Amino acid sequence: MDTESQSRFSTLKYALGPGLIMAAAAVGVSHLVQSTRAGADYGFALVWAVILANIFKYPFLEYGPRYAIIAKESLIEGYKKLGSWAFWIFVVFTVGTMFTVQAAVTIVTASLAAELTGLVLSPLIWSAIILGICILILAAGQYSALDSAIKLIMVVLTISTLIAIVVAVFNTGDAPKPQPPSIWTGSGIAFLIALMGWMPIPIDGSAWHSIWSLERIKQTGRQPSLKDSLTDFNIGYIGAGILALCFLTLGALIMFGSGEVFANSGGAFSRQLVSIYTSSLGDWAYIIIIICAFTTMFSTTLTVTDAYPRVSRQILSNISTKFSADSTKSYKYFIITISIISLIVLYFAGDRFTFMVDLATTLSFLTAPVLAFINYRLVMSKHFPDEHRPPTWLRILSWCGIVFLSGFALFYTYSKIFL
Repeated sequence: MDTESQSRFSTLKYALGPGLIMAAAAVGVSHLVQSTRAGADYGFALVWAVILANIFKYPFLEYGPRYAIIAKESLIEGYKKLGSWAFWIFVVFTVGTMFTVQAAVTIVTASLAAELTGLVLSPLIWSAIILGICILILAAGQYSALDSAIKLIMVVLTISTLIAIVVAVFNTGDAPKPQPPSIWTGSGIAFLIALMGWMPIPIDGSAWHSIWSLERIKQTGRQPSLKDSLTDFNIGYIGAGILALCFLTLGALIMFGSGEVFANSGGAFSRQLVSIYTSSLGDWAYIIIIICAFTTMFSTTLTVTDAYPRVSRQILSNISTKFSADSTKSYKYFIITISIISLIVLYFAGDRFTFMVDLATTLSFLTAPVLAFINYRLVMSKHFPDEHRPPTWLRILSWCGIVFLSGFALFYTYSKIFL
């Protein structure tokens, strides 16, 4: 390794972390659940939707670390500088979706925990147990615990998924598949929007990423360059996008055309999800796959459980100067409060597993165009240095993304009224 490469790695290692945490948050419901369902129900017909969602959301999520590293503050603080309108839109959207999002990722994790342990408990009790464990981990270690838990989980899941795809390709061979059903129906469009809603992660994840970037600086005591921070982001983002296509491929190869459809209950869905892997790799792989699937969803729940209290602190600190955004006490208070309200949401939703997932992902998609526009306005505003603003190609992609997200949001609204 030459001196230049050694020097680059010595600085890059201090930036690595937030991008992988973002990937861990992404490779959860949108991948294990929605991408796999897309492949199982529509074969490879929705590959375009996964690819386009990843491409057109890229700029707005990239602006999270871009702004944090240069401005040395979170996007939420930037929203306040941009104008009260931007700040309060973010607040309303966040408060309006956080409990549903937390509930959705938790119920998926709870279902996998029940499958892993074999303990017959209600989904609500399992969800309470999962959130209790997350609270204990984060209250003890906060960012350091989160950063350390993610890396091994992501490596194991990626390797097992790639192996499962290779085996599935050889097992299915050239067996003919039926024509996929039309996506352009009322129910099909609803699923399409739900699929793209968290593909690969909601756009408000950019605010989470900006906060994690600042926490990484506190953890290491080093200020990374913008180049290194964006490299970390790209590693996590591109990896999450590739894994989404991998899960869609597994669903298409193994379940599409089999006559089997994913169940609506969490327990049954978890068993079907694991069977996708074991049908390719063999029953011997069951314990490995169920552990990987559970730990992946647990990492998503852990990151979401960490993100919303941090966001809530930032919101309150921008509303009142008397409130500290670094308050450990308020962080623990928000973890507990948000978790309890999320459990109440689950109580009223019951075991309507796919309903909870589709609701959370659809809400995220419908708020995406507005948040995308706000992020773009912020990095192009007077509050952000000219020399660090997005390059021309990223600005063009930003406007294309705003048009794409807005167009599908309007199309979804039209379909609910007329289809």
